[in-house]
Amino acid sequence: MSDFSQSWLGQMRQLVGSRVILMPGTRIVIERADGRILLDHRADFRIWALPGGAAEVGESMAETIVREVAEECGVVVDALIPFGFASDPASETTTFPNGDVTQNFSLMFTTQAFSGEPVPLDGESIGYQWADPEDLPEMVANHRRSVEAWLRWKQSGTFQLI
Repeated sequence: MSDFSQSWLGQMRQLVGSRVILMPGTRIVIERADGRILLDHRADFRIWALPGGAAEVGESMAETIVREVAEECGVVVDALIPFGFASDPASETTTFPNGDVTQNFSLMFTTQAFSGEPVPLDGESIGYQWADPEDLPEMVANHRRSVEAWLRWKQSGTFQLI
């Protein structure tokens, strides 16, 4: 849904203003065959993050991440593997540049199955890059923690709670 005011979050913001909203959502580590991962240069924070976003009413988490990635950058993801869950309020409470606050509860996915080349489509991103997960640029802090959790999951196979 590209019109923020019509999204669930946009409608909630009209009711509660900038106060904290508990936000179910998703993030994804999309990995190319060469091991590089897709990063999104966010328009709001002007730094890098993982693709992802907030759930809409009636969606499963898998539907949310598929929709968000397609809406944001035109990439179609498949063969989703959940690797962790991010919910620590100390790192998952986000204050946006406009003053809005969310406490995020994010199911983290990974995949190597995708098609399409990422391009900014919905105004939420300035651009995309494929990055070495061991040498990341400046990132939104909780998204960096998600990449670190993904690296631990790749080593251990253990679902990550962060």
